[in-house]
Amino acid sequence: MDLDALVTRRRPGWDRLAALSKQRRLSGVESDELLDGYQRVATDLSTVRSTAPDPSLVTHLSGLLAGARLKSSGTRTFSWSMVGRFFVEDFPAALYRLRRWWILTALINVVVGFALGTWLYYNPVVENTLISPAEVAQLVESDFASYYSENAASSFATQVWVNNVWVAAQCIVFGVLGLPVIYVLWQNVANVAVTGSLMHQHGRADVFWGLITPHGLLELTAVFVAGGVGLRLFWAWVAPGARTRLSNLAHEGRTAAGVSLGLIVVLLVSGLIEAFVTPSPLPTWARVGIGVLALGLFVLYVFTLGRSAVRRGITGDVDESLVEQSAPTAG
Repeated sequence: MDLDALVTRRRPGWDRLAALSKQRRLSGVESDELLDGYQRVATDLSTVRSTAPDPSLVTHLSGLLAGARLKSSGTRTFSWSMVGRFFVEDFPAALYRLRRWWILTALINVVVGFALGTWLYYNPVVENTLISPAEVAQLVESDFASYYSENAASSFATQVWVNNVWVAAQCIVFGVLGLPVIYVLWQNVANVAVTGSLMHQHGRADVFWGLITPHGLLELTAVFVAGGVGLRLFWAWVAPGARTRLSNLAHEGRTAAGVSLGLIVVLLVSGLIEAFVTPSPLPTWARVGIGVLALGLFVLYVFTLGRSAVRRGITGDVDESLVEQSAPTAG
């Protein structure tokens, strides 16, 4: 075989395959062209290896095939534009699409929390069976307030962030089972209700609300979002609708995974507020105002960017091209 003649004849096709492999987006026709070019180069490589195994040419053709294979299989590389798209489109779209689930979860938890706290307030004998009078005095007089300032702000922020991410993760990971989500939410609300009722009974309501509100508004909202998303994941296989159970569970599972990533950032913000704002010397109205502002910005984020993204057809699920590994075709 005349190797030089082969190279001269095939080089335009090889160059075209290299160009398609580096192109960011391919049309349907270009995708078919990529597949055809891959097959032709694979044949050329086989011919070269069997008749005139030139090392440099074999290496060059193997590299072309590797690049085309990566392109055709839909492999993605990290870029900051992907991060930007996630937080501008995918994450808010998922939150907006699932808003009924987490808003209802939030409302139910708030009602249950206030009802439990009120009942405990008027029935202090119940709490006496859970905690001794000495422990109650220690909690309301010092422990509750000192909790927010006894450690360095940076380490405390990390501590509460990790703890809150773990709570949110449990709601989502165990969401497919349903009941564990309700249990996690109940524990969270019950702890707040018990502490709140004790602080109110001992005339420390101002301290309780002044310390829990700045970070608690955003923090609890994030936990309620995780709970609502987890319960939607459970409902995905209980009532799959037009999809099969497996398909619907996979769809909602991918969305839930994306939401969990976004909540890590939301909980980071609430953790920073808890560490640097809650124990700060700012007046109560200023600290509470920061908490209200943080929650307001989150709601605005969901109902502006999220609504806009959903109207453009974005659901919060991954790109369809990533759902299945399939060869590129025209269409």
